[in-house]
Amino acid sequence: MMDPAVARIESTIEQAVRRGDFDDLPGAGEPLDLPDSHDPDWWINQRLAGGEIDREALLPVVVLLRKEYERREQTLAALPHESAAREYAADFTERVHQDRRAHPLQRMLAPTWDPDEAAQRWRELRAAPPQPEPAVQDPPVAASRLRRRWWRFGRRG
Repeated sequence: MMDPAVARIESTIEQAVRRGDFDDLPGAGEPLDLPDSHDPDWWINQRLAGGEIDREALLPVVVLLRKEYERREQTLAALPHESAAREYAADFTERVHQDRRAHPLQRMLAPTWDPDEAAQRWRELRAAPPQPEPAVQDPPVAASRLRRRWWRFGRRG
């Protein structure tokens, strides 16, 4: 015996098919782009390939903290005053300590940042004349030929 709710839904779908409500849908009659083997993560891989998801958001917190630490000079340069630099460094260090408490056995650690050191660096950045952006140079042709394809790793030749 069929559940009354399911029967009502199927009846509604059948009526819509008879009326032709599904006839002009985009992609109608085109083959589905299905992988050759079953991939339980097909939907996330499809979104990653389409650029719908920020790949950096999938990284572990410790990696994101290390990347943020590497960009600390740019962050400091954008802050309006010394107390903001101190607050930012204190907040960053607190997030590092939270990550360490949440994952006590992880091998990779993000560095902490002393607020006094951040304030000193902020003053140095304010006193220094602005540096011109370095020109981006194309890599030499020989270097691009040295790159190995991912499927050749571990193979000789």
